[in-house]
Amino acid sequence: MMADHKKVARLVSNARGQLDAVLRMIEEDRYCIDVSTQLLAAQSLIKKANREVLKGHTEHCIRDAMHSGDDAQIEQKIGELLECLDKMSR
Repeated sequence: MMADHKKVARLVSNARGQLDAVLRMIEEDRYCIDVSTQLLAAQSLIKKANREVLKGHTEHCIRDAMHSGDDAQIEQKIGELLECLDKMSR
């Protein structure tokens, strides 16, 4: 993974903290909208982390494949990215 490791780790760690807070809120039987708001905040952090990972994939893995001139490798890397984008849109 060629993404900014520290940035991705920080985002995921923050999301984990948000999810821990959500668990406490559920155990405390907190208001549904407040729980949902915290879930959305965690989801947003995870999406940001994923964008960073995909940015790294594009900037390094796909670029390296393109510079290699290996058409099969280029198609594979682009196919992987498209598959991931398809999963994101579900």
